[in-house]
Formats: sequence, C-alpha cells, structure tokens
Amino acid sequence: MDSFENFQNDSASSYGGMSIVDDNSSVYTANTASQSSIPVVDFDTLSIVDDRSVTSSSNGHGHGRSSSRTGLDEDFDGVLDDLKDEGQVDLPPHACSYCGIHSPASVVKCLICSKWFCNSRGNTSASHIVNHLVRAKHKEVILHAESPLGETVPECYNCGSKNVFMLGFIPAKSDTVVVLLCRQPCATVSKDISWNASLWAPLIDDRSFLSWLVKPPSETEQLRSRQISFQQINRLEDLWRDNATATLEDLEKPGVDDEPQSIITHYEDAYQYQNILGPLVKIEADYDKRLKESQTQTDVSVRWDLGLNQKRVAWFCLPKLESGEVRLAVGDELRLKYTGQLHKPWEGDGHVVKIPNNVSDEIGLELRRAEGVPVDVTHNYTAEFVWKSTSFDRMQLAMKTFAVDEKSVSGYIYHKLLGHELEPQSLRTQMPKRFSAPGLPELNHSQMYAVKSVLQKPLSLIQGPPGTGKTVTSASIVYHLAKMNPGQVLVCAPSNVAVDQLTEKIHATGLKVVRLTAKSREALDSSISFLTLHQQVANNTTHIELQKLIQLKNEQGELSSNDERKYKALIRQCEKEILTVADVICCTCVGAGDPRLSKLKFRTVLIDEATQSAEPECMIPLVLGCKQVVLVGDHQVRTDVILPASFRG
Repeated sequence: MDSFENFQNDSASSYGGMSIVDDNSSVYTANTASQSSIPVVDFDTLSIVDDRSVTSSSNGHGHGRSSSRTGLDEDFDGVLDDLKDEGQVDLPPHACSYCGIHSPASVVKCLICSKWFCNSRGNTSASHIVNHLVRAKHKEVILHAESPLGETVPECYNCGSKNVFMLGFIPAKSDTVVVLLCRQPCATVSKDISWNASLWAPLIDDRSFLSWLVKPPSETEQLRSRQISFQQINRLEDLWRDNATATLEDLEKPGVDDEPQSIITHYEDAYQYQNILGPLVKIEADYDKRLKESQTQTDVSVRWDLGLNQKRVAWFCLPKLESGEVRLAVGDELRLKYTGQLHKPWEGDGHVVKIPNNVSDEIGLELRRAEGVPVDVTHNYTAEFVWKSTSFDRMQLAMKTFAVDEKSVSGYIYHKLLGHELEPQSLRTQMPKRFSAPGLPELNHSQMYAVKSVLQKPLSLIQGPPGTGKTVTSASIVYHLAKMNPGQVLVCAPSNVAVDQLTEKIHATGLKVVRLTAKSREALDSSISFLTLHQQVANNTTHIELQKLIQLKNEQGELSSNDERKYKALIRQCEKEILTVADVICCTCVGAGDPRLSKLKFRTVLIDEATQSAEPECMIPLVLGCKQVVLVGDHQVRTDVILPASFRG
C-alpha cells in the first residue's frame, strides 16, 4: 500500500488508502471525454462579490473576451482594490479554508475535519484540497450540494471505499455515465461486462481532482482569492492540530509558531542546557499527545474472551493499524468505550497483550477490571489510546535535577556533558586478570581492549556496527564493574527489547540481577520474567504474611481496605530489600525515573543503544549519583528521535 509520503513526492496516480464501506451511490452521470456534456452552470454568478464589483461590471468595464486590453487591466485593478477589503466581506461557510474561494462547483468538504477546500493550486504544486488531504492524512470528501453532481460522496461502486486516493473511474457503455471503483482490488477483479477495467483512471491526476468532478476556479476567482504560500499552509495545518478553528490571521499572532532554540555543542551551564532542551521535550510531548488522541477508532467490533488469569480480554481489529496510521506496541494502554442502546454506558482501560502478526490481524487487550464488562455486546465500541506524560515529565525532572543538584553527577561528567574542554581522567582501579566474564563467550582482541579501556575511564563510548558483539561486551563490562565497585550497577536502554536481551546476558554471568518494569507491563510474559521485580516479590518466601495476602487476592480478586494497605506496605518493603541486595538493576532509560529507585544512588551506569534515545532520556539514569558512565551504540543505525515539525506532517 502506497503512503501519503509517496504521494507528496510523486505526481503519478498511485495513492494509498483504506476501505470504509458506505451505501452511497457511485455511478455518476457525466461525460469525462468532453466538458460540453456537463450541465451548463454560470460559475461566475455563483461567486459572492461585493457591491463595487457588481457596479463595475454593469458600468461596462468587463465585456468578456471581446473587451480591449485596457478594459481588462482596469477591471483587474478594480479587483485588486477589492482584495484590500476582502477581510471585511463575510465569506460563506463553504469557502476554501486556505484561500476563500467559494464557488460551489469548485469546492469540496473534507468529511474528517468538516473544512472546505477548493481545487485551485494557487501558489502551490497541488490543489488546495489535495494539499490538505495529504498534510492531514484525511481521505474522504463530499461535493457541494449546489455543484453539478450535487451533494455526493465519491465512493467505490463495488466495495464502498471512500478513499479518494484509491478511487478512479471507468466509462460505462453509455457515454454519459461513469462508474467509480477503487484501484485495488475492485478495478482489477471486477468482471462486469458493462465496463472495461483497462480504462480505469484516477480521480486525482497531477495532484488535483479531475475537472469534471471538481471544477477549477476561474482566473477571476483565483485573482480575488487570498494568496497563501506552501509554508503558510504547513503552519496552518500544524495549528489546526491544536485549534481546529484557527485561521490564517492567527499565524501572525505573537508567539505562534515561534522556532525553539537550536541545540548547541557547548553549554555555559546546566540551566542553559535545560532552557534549550526543555522546550524541545515539550514540543515532542505535545506532538505525541496529538498523535495518540488522533488515533481514536469508532465502530469497533469486539470478541470477548476470558484469560487464564481470569481477566477479560477483548479481541478486535483496528483498520487504522492496517493502513499504517496507528503505531501500537505490546504494553500500550487502550481504553474501550460503549455508548450504545444494548447496554448502559461503559468504559474500561487495559494494556495490549498481542499485536497483529502473520497469523492474525487481531489486537488483544487485557482489561484491568472485569466488573460490568458488556460481554454480550460485540459492536459499536470505541477504542482510544491512553496518553500519559510520564516519560516526558521524567525527562524534564532529570534536566532540572542536573541543574540544581550538585550531587546528581560527578563534576567531571557534569562538565563533559555540557561540552566543556577537560583534561582526560583515569580511574585508579584494580584491573581483573581475565576480561572475559563467566557464562559468556570468550572476547576477541578488540572486545577485550574495549573492556580494559572502559574500566579505567569515567566516561566512555563503545561504538560498533550490528553483529560485532556489543551486547556480550556490555555484559562483560557490567560483570567487572559490579565486582570492582561498591553498590549496584544501573543498566539501561531506550527500549524494553534491548533491556531484556542485556538482562539475560548479565544473568548468565551469575550476578544477582533485577529487571524493573513499568506497572503496565507486569502482566506481560517474557524470557526473563523470573528476573522481574514483581515476580521476585511474588516468589519471595521470607515474608509469610505477604504470601498469604497474595494468595488471598488471587482467590478473591480483591482485598479489604485494611488488608490492601497492609499488602501495599509489605510489597514496598519486599521490593526495597530485593533492590538493595541486587548486584545489577536493569530498566529502560525512562524506567530509571521510577519512584522505587529514587532513594538509591548508582555510582556506575551503562546505557545500551544510547544513540537511539534523545539526550534528555539518557539524562534520567545519569542524575542518580553517577560517577562512571559507559555509552554503547551505533550512531549510524538510526537518526535523531526528536524530529522537526516539517518531517511529521
């Protein structure tokens, strides 16, 4: 399936989309070969003009094609004068949201955002309606009620798909009738004898709608319209994500679309670092929130099941996921809602336990609470993403701690992170006789050199392409750091997959390892589940009373208020004991901001896949008292995580 990005970069008629079934008719009476067969409409009379332009016309300044050149110039001068007062004219609701053109035959309405756009290119390479559909990733439109074809939604005659980027037409045997079909699969598999599939042509050609469907505005209308640049269109689309009623005039307001400060290589102090990186994190948080909120899916059909742990599991499909518009991962939180007539209004939160694969396209959502779930109802649900600011809040807090807490990192690391020039330092330490770690493959010469160098430096970077043994080398380094230094070693990575892989390798060396996971991921199974903190608490045999409460909760599903308070207190006590005696604690970079680690200090920190995370994300584990840092990764694998707004549209 082709993407919107492909459409932006290629004017050829191959566009992506998804199928949404509807009942509207898709056979239109029109002649695509000759414009003369379209019902004759005086489009100029449909345009709203002010009194002076009407008076000017009646006084003889405009006599059509037979007018003299001087007369045309004078008429255009009058139009330009009218442009100055354009802001004083009340445009109709169906006026183009970009330029203000409002001829009914030249505008269409986006069904997703209910805004109107014209088929004029203006100062851009694509028509305004196509520009909007691509930028906003919308795909469905409706024609104006007073247009030659009436208030019609273009859709596939066969399957009902309303994705205009997939739709095309085939002339039927009657010259005045065309049939709309989507490119895949209807146009290719249809066997109807009344049309020839080889004559299929797209509704959008050269980045604008075909003229028989949406008439291009006249030159006079385009001259009278508001001139808008491609850059202004992009900024306006970005503004609409936060404020759907924003106008072009809002772009000129102070503080709108102000560019944040660019990052630099040398910072005067941590306050300057925070002042530059903080706004970037805020922009990323706002974008992530908009993205999550835009992924709401309605009309979801649910299949209910009961898991082995006696929790309700909802199975359903998300069409937006299949089209690539939605990003979903195991552990993400979703909210299901039902507001139909077959059951009282209900909503429930849960976490994703399965995502689509080669076997099934279904998503598995395990609900937190099983009470009141409408298991007898299977249709008309709404699926929403639950956005949480935890990650971004922890980044902001880490940068603040870096600035105000002198003990958050050592002086050497503080200045090196800010880009200050310092004399190289080496740590006085007793080097091991053997650099390979027990339970791991023997290190080669370059890997042993990396381990030896890292153990003697307060700040190190290990870089290597995939397949060079970075994970084994990292596990060997952690083993020696744990044996040489007092206290625990904190091991982090930006992704849960990378943390799990490194946890498994470190466990093979015989060290006491604890894998700290987010609360939302505790129910997920993995190869290192037995090393997770919550599993070690559940398997702990020293707290007899805690084990009794755990068993009681599993049997009854809930505890009394007194037992619940006692249960939580014993859990916290047991977690603290396990973390205290551990040699190594593994978690994601964001997970290092977990309150359960707030009282601990980590002298040594290793961050794997460091080049795949943003700087403020890496700062979270570093401000926990770090004096020795090891960064591992390959800077050529992936680009920056925080993208400029121009790449997101």
